[in-house]
Amino acid sequence: MLVEGIIWGLAIWFILRVVVTGLYVVEQNERAVKTVFGRAQRRGKSTLDDPELSGSLDAGERDRYNFPQLQVIRPGGPYFKWPWERVNKVSVATNLVSIAYDPENRMANNANTVLEAVTKDQLNINLKGQLRYTVSERNLYAFLFGVQNPIAHVMGYFISILRERIANFEAPKKAGVPGEAITTSLPGVYGISINDLRKNLGDLNMHMEQECKSSAARYGIALDAALITDIEPPQEVESALAAINTAHNQVSSEISLAQASADQRIVQSKKAVEIETLNAQAEVQLLEKMAAQLNEIKADNKKTLPAYLRNVRLSLLTKAKKVILETKKQ
Repeated sequence: MLVEGIIWGLAIWFILRVVVTGLYVVEQNERAVKTVFGRAQRRGKSTLDDPELSGSLDAGERDRYNFPQLQVIRPGGPYFKWPWERVNKVSVATNLVSIAYDPENRMANNANTVLEAVTKDQLNINLKGQLRYTVSERNLYAFLFGVQNPIAHVMGYFISILRERIANFEAPKKAGVPGEAITTSLPGVYGISINDLRKNLGDLNMHMEQECKSSAARYGIALDAALITDIEPPQEVESALAAINTAHNQVSSEISLAQASADQRIVQSKKAVEIETLNAQAEVQLLEKMAAQLNEIKADNKKTLPAYLRNVRLSLLTKAKKVILETKKQ
């Protein structure tokens, strides 16, 4: 009886330990990787064999971030694992966090709400915005085993690129824009970095998305979008910037009005020249036709031309108030 009890106990323990606890399910928004004695199951390829991942890495980074591709367990189940196997589940749902998010310190960056940066003209500014990211299914090795805290590395990577971009940001120059006249007359107004940043938020967000494409190959996290929504200067310079912007807008308005007036005068002058040219051409054509008629009259009969001239002269004399005749000297 004792032996039978031990056997039944071992059987029940085996069923509970192996069969029941060995079953698992992968949810729809999850992916899983199985490890056998701590080693993840591989596919025999690396991230360098994936052009979409390795294409964002330069020559020096390709060897450093050369991770193996793993066998990914898709949503479904129930699946079975042995006691010496371990299942690592990862959520691939899209996450939205503040650009000031610090996963290792909840009180950093003003409770993870505002990120500080320094502009090219040494102005401290506060940045607000969101960062959308997902775990890269094609590089789960980097996320699970490459670094200890992937999201912390990604946030540090993103913030360092953002601060470097802001510290060296210059507004793109556009030829033929009235702003060039403002630059020459008021150089201290148009070159304020915070104004340039606010006017080019779209370009800044696009630059951040391009620069962070390698995050999937580096840390297994793909940054889907970066959206900087607000840039605030220190309170002590807010009123000064408002005054500068007001002056800038007034100067821009005056320059636009002056340019519009000059363009209108140029158009009027062109029209006047065109009208006078057409009038002169009409008079020339009239004189040419008259000369042609006189030549025909002269060629037809030599007596006809003096008679024609006499009649024209008489019609002019009838209209004249005074006539001065030249008398021949005796």
